[in-house]
Amino acid sequence: MPRTSTRLTFAVLATGAGVFSMLQSLIAPALPTVQHALHTSQSTVTWVMTAYLLSASVFTPILGRVGDLIGRKRTLVGVLAAVAVGCLLAALAPNIGVLVVARVVQGVGGALLPLSFGIIRDEFGALEVSARIAGLSAVIAAGGGVGMVAAGPIVTALDYRWLFWIPVAVVVVTLLIAVRHVPESPRRAEGGVSWTGAVLLSAWLVALLLPLSQAGAWGWGSGRVLGLLGAAVVLFALWLYAESRSRDPLIDLRVMRQPAVWTTNTAALLFGAGMYGIWSFLPGFVQTPHSAGYGFGASVTTAGLLMLPMLIAMFLSGVLSGRLEPVLGAKTLLTAGAALGSLACAVLALWHDRPWQIALAAGVFGLGIGLAFAAMANLIVGSVPAGQTGAATGMNANIRTIGGSIGAAVTSVLVTGRLQPSGLPHESGYTQGFALLAVLCLAAAGAALLVPARRAARLASTTPATGTPEPAAPAARS
Repeated sequence: MPRTSTRLTFAVLATGAGVFSMLQSLIAPALPTVQHALHTSQSTVTWVMTAYLLSASVFTPILGRVGDLIGRKRTLVGVLAAVAVGCLLAALAPNIGVLVVARVVQGVGGALLPLSFGIIRDEFGALEVSARIAGLSAVIAAGGGVGMVAAGPIVTALDYRWLFWIPVAVVVVTLLIAVRHVPESPRRAEGGVSWTGAVLLSAWLVALLLPLSQAGAWGWGSGRVLGLLGAAVVLFALWLYAESRSRDPLIDLRVMRQPAVWTTNTAALLFGAGMYGIWSFLPGFVQTPHSAGYGFGASVTTAGLLMLPMLIAMFLSGVLSGRLEPVLGAKTLLTAGAALGSLACAVLALWHDRPWQIALAAGVFGLGIGLAFAAMANLIVGSVPAGQTGAATGMNANIRTIGGSIGAAVTSVLVTGRLQPSGLPHESGYTQGFALLAVLCLAAAGAALLVPARRAARLASTTPATGTPEPAAPAARS
C-alpha cells in the first residue's frame, strides 16, 4: 500500500486520542442521571468511573509496549475496535453491571496515547515531531474539557446513552480510515513482552488506584483501604525486582532513571494531582446551592459553560506550544504550565464569589494544562529510544493518572471531611482544597526546573542509553 498523507494520519491519531480523553470526563456529570436510570446506588455508580480508570492504567503501558514490538498500526486498529465495542456495549447496557464491563473495555483506549506518540515519531520528519506531539497533546487535553462541557447539553437534549452512541459513530469512522490510510511502523523493537512484569504492573496499579478512588466510600482507616495500599507497596517492590532481572522488561528501568525522564515523571505526578483535583471538584463547587453560603446553584450545563474557558485555553496553548518549544525548550514550557496551574488554584482559594472569577481561573489553568501536556510528551519522546516510546509515554500517562487519583482523594478529604447540617461541605473545605492544589502545582514547577535543559528536537535522533544515532524518521509528507 502506498504511504499516505501525514495530515490524514495525524487526523486519525488526534480523533482517536481525543475520543478516549473525552470518555474520561463525559460521563462524570451524568452519573446522577445514570444512577436513577439504572436503579442503582451512589456508591455503585462510581464504579463507572473507577472501572475506566483501572482499565486504562493497566492497558496503557502494556499495549504501548506491544505496539513497539508487533507494529503500532496493527495495535492501534485493535485498540480502536475495542473502544468502539465498549461504547456500543455501554449505549445498550441494560443494567449497571454491563455498563461497568463496557467501561473496562473502553479503558483499553488508554493505549491510543502511547501508540499515537510512537506513530508520530515514526511518520513525521524530525523537524515536525515536536509540533505534532504538541498538537496531539492539545487535543488530548481539550478532550477532557469537551467532555465536561458537552455532557449537560447532550443529556438534556437527548439521553445519557447518547454519551456513548456519538463516540461509537466517530470511532468506527476513525477505525475504517486507520485501516486504509495509517502506515505500519517502519521499525520494531526487539525482544518480547515480560508477562510477569505486565501482571505485576497491573496488580500494583489496581492495588494502589482502587483504594484511592474508593476511600471516600470505604473509609481511609478501613481494612480494605489499608490492606490494598500495603499490597501495592509489596507488589511494586516485586515488580521492580522482576523488571530489573528481565531480559525483555516491560518498562526499561534504566530509561526511567534518566534525569530527563524521572524529573518529567515527577512533574507529571504532581501536576496530575492538581489537574484532576480541579476537574473533580470545581464543577461541584459551582453547582453548590446558594443555601450553603457559597456556590452558584448552577446546573450541569451551566457548570460546563463555566469550564469552557479552560477548554478553549488548553487547546490554544497546546497548539501554540508546538511553535514555542523550538525557541524556549520543553523544560521552560513545562515549568510555565505548572506555574500557571498553581496561580489558577491560588486565585480560586482567594476569590471564588463571582462566576467570572471561576471562569478566569479555569482559563488560566487551561493555559497551564495545554503547555504542560505538550511539554511532558515531548520530553519523554525526545529522551527515550524509539523502541521504548510506547512503554515510556504510557508510563508517563499512568504516573499522571496516579497523581490525579492522589490529588482527588486528598482534596476529597478536605472538602468532605466536615459537613454542614444540610450535608453540604463548608466553604473552608473547598478553600483548603484549592490551596493544596496550588501547592502541588507549584511543586510540579519545581520538579520541572530539575529537568536537564535539553531540547526534544535534538534528542529525537539520539538513543539516550548509548548516544548513538537512531535511523532517521521518514521525511515529512503533506
